[in-house]
Amino acid sequence: MLPEGFSQRMQRLLGAEYQDFLSSYERPRNTGLRLNPLKAASPCLPFCSDGIPWEENGFYLAEGSRPGLHPYHDAGLYYLQEPSAMAPARLLCPEPGERVLDLCAAPGGKSTQLGAMLQGEGLLVCNEIHPKRAKILSSNIERMGIANALVLNEHPARLEERFPSYFDRILVDAPCSGEGMFRKEDAAVSDWSEETVAMCAGRQQEILHSAAQMLRPGGVLVYSTCTFSPEENEGVISEFLKTHPDFSVEAIELPYFDRGRPEWVEAAAPGLEGCFRLWPHKLRGEGHFAARLRRGGDSCGAELPLHKALPLPKEVKAFLSSNRIRVRGKAVLFGETVYLAPEELPELAGLKVLRAGLELGELRKGRFVPGHALALWLKEFPSKADFPADSPEINAYLHGQTLFGAQKDWTLVCCDGYSLGWAKGSGGILKNHYPKGLRRL
Repeated sequence: MLPEGFSQRMQRLLGAEYQDFLSSYERPRNTGLRLNPLKAASPCLPFCSDGIPWEENGFYLAEGSRPGLHPYHDAGLYYLQEPSAMAPARLLCPEPGERVLDLCAAPGGKSTQLGAMLQGEGLLVCNEIHPKRAKILSSNIERMGIANALVLNEHPARLEERFPSYFDRILVDAPCSGEGMFRKEDAAVSDWSEETVAMCAGRQQEILHSAAQMLRPGGVLVYSTCTFSPEENEGVISEFLKTHPDFSVEAIELPYFDRGRPEWVEAAAPGLEGCFRLWPHKLRGEGHFAARLRRGGDSCGAELPLHKALPLPKEVKAFLSSNRIRVRGKAVLFGETVYLAPEELPELAGLKVLRAGLELGELRKGRFVPGHALALWLKEFPSKADFPADSPEINAYLHGQTLFGAQKDWTLVCCDGYSLGWAKGSGGILKNHYPKGLRRL
């Protein structure tokens, strides 16, 4: 049951197309996954169907498959993501070594997509204003083995003060009225109203303004929503262009998407036809809007004070050396937790930080306990216990149970060669160190 005001508006806007749009709600919902190239080099997974045309690592799910329950999901080989939602990060298309900001990042689908594109080079800052959602974001960054990400829990206006003209590329997947989520979430239908649309449009303008202040001259900003209302899409971009004349829509040719509709906006700014609309009745996805914006000028991002590098604690150095683990970056200490951050990590004092690069582990009374994030990042380790994904051992491990094995000391538990987490061997027993909060009930 679609909201009456929504249906009337879409019928007015789409005209002859409206019936096709309405019929799209009667077909099965399209679901997808995106392979993580930081871990999985091959798309040969039993639940992959056709490729998603606008994302080289994206695949539609085979009917009846349940990849969220497979150990490969726990190992971070893929991220379950609505197909349309894969478009904005691909439009941003960062290059390894760049400074990238995902300003409204939870739960992490687009952040992990950007992290894969960066290939471990440069700096990825992932921010989420809501604390609980920020924790989910941090967990997904960890699961996907992204080592060069800074995860923050801040208001965009506060980041605007800290990172002026700093980033090469910024993604603003703005909070919206969620009209593209009607088939997925009942709450999206019940919470919808014209007042919500207007409220979201105002908030989106504020977030975009903050993002603009953080983008270097010549940088690229992608704005996206999962809603259809012109007020939150072309309307927001039109108003932004009028108040930020150093920005323009960068029109590029993409055969799978429709163009923006400037005729739906009063006194539209030039260039709105260069935006993109993904319609559920024209492609296999729930729908999205995106605009690729470029800031005028051309200069390097501002140089900010760097976070102070610390020497790696001797216990950490000994663990890395004895297990032939090669790492790059600078050590950052939060309490007893040791992170390895990109060399260009800016000063973090005063920021709410959930993750500052790769979590190596914790110091506990003079000994080092390797972290789960390190396990998921590793591809090789001298002591391994590798089992098939469908084995009883992997099932037991994910449930937190003890395994049997002749390995000594810290051991990397893997399924089909992909790391899952730590165990510690002694006397033929592998004590389970899989995080309690991740264990299956």
